[in-house]
Amino acid sequence: MAPGGARRVRRARRRVRGAPAAGERTRSAEDWWWDRLAPSGSGYHLLQADSMLLVLPGAGPARARAHRRAARRAQPLPPAGARSAGAKARHRPAPAAAPAPPPGPDPGWGDRIPLEILLQIFGLRVAADGPMPFLGRAARVCRHWHEAASQPALWHTVTLSPPLAGRSTKGGAKAEKKLLASLEWLMPNRFSQLQRLTLIHWKSQVHPVLKLVSESCPRLTFLKLSDCHGVTSDTLVMLARACPQLHSLDLQHSMVESTAVVNFLEEVGPRMRKLWLTYGSQTTAILGALLGSCCPQLQLLEVSTGIHRNNTPLQLPVEALQRGCPQLQVLRLLNLIWLPKPSGRAAIPGPGFPCLEELCLAGSTCNFVSNEALSRLLRGSPGLRLLDLRGCARVTPVGLYDLPCQELEQLHLGLYGMSDRLTLAKEGSPLLTHKWCHTLRELDLSGQGFSEKDLEQALAAFSGPHGGSPPALCSLNLRGTRVTPSTVRSAPPPPVPWSQGGMPPVLPGLPVPGSERGAYTGKAPTWSRARGHQGNWNWASVAWVAEPAVVHGQRGLPSLAEPWQGRSLLGASGSVPHGLPCSHSSVISSCPGLLYLNLESCRCLPRGLKRAYRGPEEVQWCLEQLLTCPPGPS
Repeated sequence: MAPGGARRVRRARRRVRGAPAAGERTRSAEDWWWDRLAPSGSGYHLLQADSMLLVLPGAGPARARAHRRAARRAQPLPPAGARSAGAKARHRPAPAAAPAPPPGPDPGWGDRIPLEILLQIFGLRVAADGPMPFLGRAARVCRHWHEAASQPALWHTVTLSPPLAGRSTKGGAKAEKKLLASLEWLMPNRFSQLQRLTLIHWKSQVHPVLKLVSESCPRLTFLKLSDCHGVTSDTLVMLARACPQLHSLDLQHSMVESTAVVNFLEEVGPRMRKLWLTYGSQTTAILGALLGSCCPQLQLLEVSTGIHRNNTPLQLPVEALQRGCPQLQVLRLLNLIWLPKPSGRAAIPGPGFPCLEELCLAGSTCNFVSNEALSRLLRGSPGLRLLDLRGCARVTPVGLYDLPCQELEQLHLGLYGMSDRLTLAKEGSPLLTHKWCHTLRELDLSGQGFSEKDLEQALAAFSGPHGGSPPALCSLNLRGTRVTPSTVRSAPPPPVPWSQGGMPPVLPGLPVPGSERGAYTGKAPTWSRARGHQGNWNWASVAWVAEPAVVHGQRGLPSLAEPWQGRSLLGASGSVPHGLPCSHSSVISSCPGLLYLNLESCRCLPRGLKRAYRGPEEVQWCLEQLLTCPPGPS
């Protein structure tokens, strides 16, 4: 045979040998890449997703092995003689069937979630952590998630701040311009339903940003400018006209002219609800506009000092503020040297704040708030819930007792870092706890100078009966007080009210029941009681001496000659006097909702217990330690 003919025969034989047998599936490009990228025994396998092909370590799916088994079965069988000879020469055991791999996660589950359900899931995450950076990352997952993350309803709260790390003045301006270029597209496409906007550290581009907001965000209700410069009157007035629902403005720590704020308040008018200011030289003009009734529906007013303390006193006419903002619910004057203008002899009392629920006059140093100023502020405010007087050392328990508030829930009277320089009241705390023991949830007496016995009587109010329900107290701060272990673990029973046959008040300055003098003047009053007893009140030793008498044929009260200190006062017959409970219960065990107890710097407590306890487990552990410690001297 010619050389050319031999070559043609060999080529034909190769084509026949490589041709697929009848019924065999033709290998595609995908199968070729499958065996090429993850060959058998390499320890890798391929996973095909919607738009990508992943090479993953580990055992591969059953699909590749099935293809290889089908390819081996489709190979042409050798002749019968050769096959029997090969079987005799070498016997190969049949391979064991490999276990089926566990089913993996479905790569397309995110595409099958309906858009409405996906929006609800995203809304929960946005409500907890804000829209950024979650929505920006979710938009990169797939097209379906991108569509959900692009809904303007999710972008209702946004905080914008240019980068600050190591930037210079020119670098900061360049960063603000770069962010402004992005906002030109984001405002109409993402922020069309924006409701709350916060701008932080904007120095040069505040006006262009607020102009974009006025053009694209008609539903804006809250605006906060923190450490921003260049806010003009035209900018705020333009925003007030373009956003008819805007009712809250926070300008703390920003440089804004008083004329700009006054013009904004006059433009917004009755729809203004909340205002935050930083006290400065121009705050008086803004408060003057509020006193002129330009915002009669204002509900929250907060004025605080900046980073650098301002020692200029703030004089605020209380009665004028009550007439200008009658709907005020929250009033906060924080870290201010506040001097209420004197009312004068012929001054007309103000109408008060009938809707006031929160009053904060806290300061880091001693201020000039007195009982008289507090009474003027809270005149006609029966619904007060929170009273923060931290640093107000001139307010006494007697002044607090005379307030018209009956449902107080939070009372903060802490003195931090100033109790050593002041002369503090040593008695009066029982007046506070017995008046509000059924509603108080948080009580702060840190740094107060009440005596041990006075604190015992005060905490006894929480261990007595309250109409069948336990006290609502959940936070108690006794840091730096003279509280003793016996006060916390076994408080004395509360005094019985005078109307129920108990003992009269023991504090000077309070009206004496049954006396026409109205207040204690230094003499021991004497009066007759309905039960036929005659007795006198010894103010020096705080002792009640009663003489037994016969009423309706019954023997009267036994003699009570010991001071009222929470002990079991037994008469000559050994019985408990009428109206005095003898059960002593723990303050901690009587308040099952107590979650915070601060006993730091309490000198009368043993070592190891002077710390703050958070949570019911730590509070219960404190009670167990107090029960095991030895009692102190009486």
